Amino acid sequence: MSRIGNKPIPIPQKVEVTVADQVVSVKGPLGQLEWRVAKGIAVAVTDGQVQVSRASDDRHLRALHGLVRAELNNLVVGVSNGYERTLELAGVGYKAQAQGQTLNVSVGYTRPVVFTLPAGVEAKVDKQVIITLRGIDKRKVGQAAASLRAIKPPDVYKQKGIRYAGEVLRKKEGKTGK
Repeated sequence: MSRIGNKPIPIPQKVEVTVADQVVSVKGPLGQLEWRVAKGIAVAVTDGQVQVSRASDDRHLRALHGLVRAELNNLVVGVSNGYERTLELAGVGYKAQAQGQTLNVSVGYTRPVVFTLPAGVEAKVDKQVIITLRGIDKRKVGQAAASLRAIKPPDVYKQKGIRYAGEVLRKKEGKTGK
């Protein structure tokens, strides 16, 4: 029994949810998103709520039940509020600069790294060291943040690199530390 899958998704004001041929379309003030639902999973919109149910207790459908509900909830939250991920650059001379759909990131390499943002994700840079990524698709925002962090992951010895805001790193002692 999926506890997450059985929870109804409340639909906020100004958000429309439509289901047609296993495709759920969510339209809100920030944009529109779609999700294709697997066969055997049914989605119903009633009384301002979205309810997800499965056709049988097959192992595959049980696994998808909670996943589909979570993805649909992400769509509803995305088109109404949006998602945001903040990254910090830590290191001497590390800086970032936004230019349209690209970010120029200088993190200690010989040349600045040019990072192209995916469609639907926008970036804002504050004080040259704080990067804020915004978008309506949680997957795209999270993947863009992870790809940006992968350019220069934080070092465990000097704590330099690109990290998520609020990320706590355990600092390791060097060879001479006792």
